[in-house]
Formats: sequence, C-alpha cells, structure tokens
Amino acid sequence: MPKVLITPKSFANYKASVYPLIIEQGYDIIENNLGRTMTEAEIVEQAREGVVGIIIGVDPLPAEVLEQCKDLRAVSKYGMGMDNIDQDKAKELGIQLRNAAGSNHISVAEHAIGLLFALARNIPHIVAAVKQGYWERSMGIELTGKTIGVIGGGQIGREVALRAKGIGMKPVIYDPFLRDESFLEASGIGRMHDLNQLLELSDVVSLHLPYTPQTKHLINGETLARMKPSALLINTSRGELVDEDALYAALTSGGIAGAAQDVFSVEPPEAAHPLLQLDRFLLTSHTGAFTKEAVARMATLSTQNLLDMLSAPAEQKA
Repeated sequence: MPKVLITPKSFANYKASVYPLIIEQGYDIIENNLGRTMTEAEIVEQAREGVVGIIIGVDPLPAEVLEQCKDLRAVSKYGMGMDNIDQDKAKELGIQLRNAAGSNHISVAEHAIGLLFALARNIPHIVAAVKQGYWERSMGIELTGKTIGVIGGGQIGREVALRAKGIGMKPVIYDPFLRDESFLEASGIGRMHDLNQLLELSDVVSLHLPYTPQTKHLINGETLARMKPSALLINTSRGELVDEDALYAALTSGGIAGAAQDVFSVEPPEAAHPLLQLDRFLLTSHTGAFTKEAVARMATLSTQNLLDMLSAPAEQKA
C-alpha cells in the first residue's frame, strides 16, 4: 500500500480524528516516534520508497532529500512557513506543496501581543525576582498611544495590527506585496510604503514575513540604527530575519530598548549565547502556534490538504 509519512511530534495527539481519514483513502501511516524533529537522513530512510505523501513540520526537506524520495507526490505543511522545503526542487520534481493557511494566525498573533506586554512591563523578570524572595518594582511603559510598525501584511500581521489597535496602539503596516487594501480601509489601519520611515516612526516593530534570501537579516545594524532608542522589537516569524550579532550590539549599546522573539536562527540556541544573557531580550521556544485550537486546526487542514493533492492526477516527475 502507498504510505504517508507524518513528522510533527504533536500530530499524534489528533490521530483519533485525522488518521481514519488517511487510512480510509488506502494509505498506511508512518509516524515520527523519535520525540524530536527528524533529520534529513531519517526522512530519507523512511520515505525513500513507497511514501507518496508527507505531512511535514519543521523537519528539513532540502533538494537532496526530495530527490531521494522516489515516490513522493505531495507535501503538506503542518503550519504556514515553508522555508524548510526546497520549493523550487519540489516544483521541478512535480511534487505538490500546500500549507495550512488560516490555521494558526490567531495563536501566533496573540503570542506576539503577549511578548509585547511581557517586554513592556518586564513581567518575566519581575516574576522571577518575586519567586526568589525580592519585592522590588521595575519601571515599565504603557502601550496605549504607541505606534506599532507591523512588517508583513499577511494573516498574522493583520491580526497583530487589529489586536494592537484594540489595546489603544496606532498600527501601521509595511508590505510591498500587499495588493488588496480593503482590510486597511475597513479597519482604519494605516500603511507605509517606506521601510526606513516605518522603522524611524515606530515605538514597536513586529515582524510577520517569511524567510527568503531577500528577507534574511532584514533587521541588521543599519535598520536597527534607524529605530528609536526606546523602541521594542518583536519577532514571531523566523530567526533568520534578524542579524543576532547586530541585535546584541544594539541592545547592549542602547540602540533599542528591548527585543522579544519566539524564534532563533539555530533552535534551540546554545545556553551561553550572548543574547540569552541580557535582561532586555526575551526568547520563547517557537511556541507561537502551539495552542490546542491551532494545533487541532493544523492537523485537520494539513491532512485534508494532503488528501486533496494526492487525489489529483499525478504529475510526471522530472
């Protein structure tokens, strides 16, 4: 029987609802039982022959892996970002790709706002100090009236802008690829066409765009220098968007006031990484989309996406 490989660790929590959908279509299921992200070699070992579809998490699918999966016809992303997949090679090989659009944008947006509150009011450090027996206050800032520059006007960026407006902030969006401005008109949210102006204006900068060769280190020494010394940076997208050496320099020199991320260039980072030693840098463990609601939606949608692709006529592989 043809097989489907499922790599996300949390996917098994929803097997009772989604596995029957796969089985009744005539596919055997191969699970990731390692309790961690699979390596390239492990994916090849499981999917070299007989696997026609993969539901992929953050596990790597570079060109050399795709080339060795001889029967692979479709890859369904358990989430949104597909930068762990060589999309050009997949297209060349006739492998269909689809992500779980619309499944996790609420959760990630809420996490971004949560990180912003934590940073603005120094919440993690105050809690830690109280638990250690200290009862000292730490001066925070109000977010009401502050301008938040949202870089990326996709589903997540829009949700962040809406929530920021709801707590009294002034959101503006920068996205050169945004063509439909009906959302902006309906919500009364502003748009800026110049990234440098947005960086200079914003009290908070929040990143919501994919990682591509063009967006790598979008936040670097030059762009950080344009931000206010009082500004805060939020990144719940991809770690590679930020030059971490430049961010460390900006935080230690007073170039910006703080940064909070849910992502890092290498996950998990080394415990001794310089950024992790700074009080004004917060890092969570890529958990923005990890809510009961989002995971359930991702499991259902990524399964349906895979079955829809596999039911389509097979394309001839190159």
